[in-house]
Amino acid sequence: MTDAKGRVTLRGIRKRFGSFHALKGIDLDIEPQEFFALLGPSGSGKSTTLRVIAGLELSDEGTMTVDGKDVTYAEPGDRDVAMVFQNYALYPHMTVEQNISFPLRMDGVPRARIPEMTRAAASKVRIDHLLHRRPGQLSGGQQQRCALARAIVRQPRLFLLDEPLSNLDAQLRLETRVELKRLHRSLDVTTIYVTHDQEEAMTIADRMAVFLDGEIVQIGTPDQVFNRPDNVAVAAFIGSPPMNLMPGQLTGDGVIIAGHPVALARRIDHRHGPVTVGVRPSHVRIVEQGIQARVVLSENLGETLLVNAEVDGTPLKIRLNDMRRLAEGDTITVAFDPAHVHLFRPDGGLRID
Repeated sequence: MTDAKGRVTLRGIRKRFGSFHALKGIDLDIEPQEFFALLGPSGSGKSTTLRVIAGLELSDEGTMTVDGKDVTYAEPGDRDVAMVFQNYALYPHMTVEQNISFPLRMDGVPRARIPEMTRAAASKVRIDHLLHRRPGQLSGGQQQRCALARAIVRQPRLFLLDEPLSNLDAQLRLETRVELKRLHRSLDVTTIYVTHDQEEAMTIADRMAVFLDGEIVQIGTPDQVFNRPDNVAVAAFIGSPPMNLMPGQLTGDGVIIAGHPVALARRIDHRHGPVTVGVRPSHVRIVEQGIQARVVLSENLGETLLVNAEVDGTPLKIRLNDMRRLAEGDTITVAFDPAHVHLFRPDGGLRID
């Protein structure tokens, strides 16, 4: 779409707080109307990146453009962005209606248009029946919806969300992330979403950037990041539980793990020697003949059984669909699905294709 707005480009963004390097050269391209997640653990740089995009922090190096316009040093109010914070930041003395309409009044929107725009924003997040209440009279989920309505009422170019669901209980988080995706589709606005929750990012993002230690270690769709991690760091972070990583020896016919040959989906003739082998818990099977493992603990998760085992001292997690009885100390034999075995270089951990 040629008239689509909201293309964000970051080049070489660096940010330091004293001697701490929060961002170490961030390069990022976010497409118009995309739902883009910044995913990573605490302290990885994702929230700092969002604040740089919002203009709440200025980068020490690098440039940022929105739709081709350089906004690297632009004030927050000149960037046409709306942000929802983790704590919602609602005005307690104002009603829901007054909270939502506040940005319109600050922007000098004609007074006659404000009630209609306010009700429309409230309706999009389904709180139009709560306009006369104050934040203290709302549940946590209703407060979050009020903050969302206040952010979207101006129809901004960029919609920024910083851990917006972290204060909600588990059930409400599940419901609200569906609402967020629905809201994004109805707004057709570029949405940038910060979270440490992999499940949130995987279910609602079109694409994501994985942050670790102030750097982006992979960018891609949820499917790409989960099924083809670029390196050991991403493999060890993505997934619940994450990918098993084991030492192996690559040969022309496959890979040797704990002295046992494991087949691969295709031959890798150009490379031999030590590798790190990755396999997700759901792609490990218990079989009659295979690699020997010792059971450490079995966890009943309701629909699945998570078996914690060890192979020559290396932890191995197995997710099973059948609720068999396995006791601590039991010996089992396992095999890996050849189509889902991942190989990584032992030096630097980059993926071997």
